[in-house]
Amino acid sequence: MDAMDRKILAELQVDGRLTVTELAARVQLSVSPCHRRLRDLERGGAIRGYRAILDPAAVGLNFEALVFATLRWETPDTVTAFEEAVAAVPHVLQAQRLFGEPDYLLRVATADLAAFQELYDQRLARLPGVQRLTSTLVMKNVVQDRPLPE
Repeated sequence: MDAMDRKILAELQVDGRLTVTELAARVQLSVSPCHRRLRDLERGGAIRGYRAILDPAAVGLNFEALVFATLRWETPDTVTAFEEAVAAVPHVLQAQRLFGEPDYLLRVATADLAAFQELYDQRLARLPGVQRLTSTLVMKNVVQDRPLPE
């Protein structure tokens, strides 16, 4: 990956709906080489996909919490079972395995506190291998959906 590829990636992170012609103009490259580089970045996995970034409040998800999960380490299958189960919960927007304790950090979005409580009691607390859950409420997102640095 060279400087031109990085320019292409930077522009697409700001606006993923650019046409190849617009993208080429922004990175000061002709259309054909820009298109070729774009295809190579997609095929090589640098670009994993394209999507719209939604405003959670606009779609009724006004409540966000961070949930920390500590697992009982019974067998290696405990981790697999937990990760598969958490991936199946649509309100979990992000799940990260951590070093040390807690074992996982989950970013969860729901309509309100009551919906979060129900999700917590009915789904999260019942995930395989869970020993302890703790949570904190998000007051405000200061940095969100930031493009990766060059």
